[in-house]
Amino acid sequence: MTEAEAFAAVALGAVACDGVLGRDEAHALRRHLEHRTPYKNNSESEMAALFDGLLAVLREQGLEQLVDQALPQLNLEQQETALALATQLVHADRSVDPAETAFLETLTRKVDLPDSRANGIVEAIMALNRDSLLS
Repeated sequence: MTEAEAFAAVALGAVACDGVLGRDEAHALRRHLEHRTPYKNNSESEMAALFDGLLAVLREQGLEQLVDQALPQLNLEQQETALALATQLVHADRSVDPAETAFLETLTRKVDLPDSRANGIVEAIMALNRDSLLS
């Protein structure tokens, strides 16, 4: 797995962890990747091939294996960003189910970051997505 595949795999895991990969989630995932290097230079067919390959791993080996294969391919900075993006994707709709919470907790433990740093990233993204003015 390449770095680009690994980074996308973690993001895919975040949108697929609840067992449903809907059209809106797939579009959100794509929007978050399309302005990042190296994805911004990929054609539609290259992006489709990337996700087809990752979805095959997800279907055949499961979510945990997908993430376990991905994380070692990412350096610490990339893992940090992947965790932040996964948290953003899970919390963007402001509705987080138990499977999504469990995914983020597992990812937070698996990244090669100090616990305080990983938890801080998740907490900051959660705060960013909180609807704090809702009365």
